[in-house]
Amino acid sequence: MHFTPSSTLAEYNRLARETDMLYHTIALNAGLSDSAFLIFYTILELGEGCLQKDICDMHSVSKQTVHSSIRKLEQDGYLTLSQDTRREKKIFLTPEGRRLVNEKIVPVMEMENEILNEMSKEDCQELLRLSQEYMERLRDKIAKL
Repeated sequence: MHFTPSSTLAEYNRLARETDMLYHTIALNAGLSDSAFLIFYTILELGEGCLQKDICDMHSVSKQTVHSSIRKLEQDGYLTLSQDTRREKKIFLTPEGRRLVNEKIVPVMEMENEILNEMSKEDCQELLRLSQEYMERLRDKIAKL
């Protein structure tokens, strides 16, 4: 069977892949794996003491990927874990982890905020509205598959 996507779908997919590639490049330039970058980024967003589950849920990343990356970052001296419940551990940055986040992750978030601040308030709202609408419609269609 042959299917030709619309030009809109093709362009949307191209932009999504390019966005992923840009963040991959940022992670590489920071000397981090994609999952390590994501973990540090999420800790900065949610605050220290977040759970592995929070990272998985927020970014739709597998538990195994996050778990193995957290273990490596713990072994490398960037993270510590503190028992929260029998099954969950809270994630905290070590002093070395805080240094790395301030040096490598904070500038990325500042850049992203700068970009959004350069856009009009209306454009930012429209970007979020359309992205949310697309995700909701996609979620609904997937549920019906």
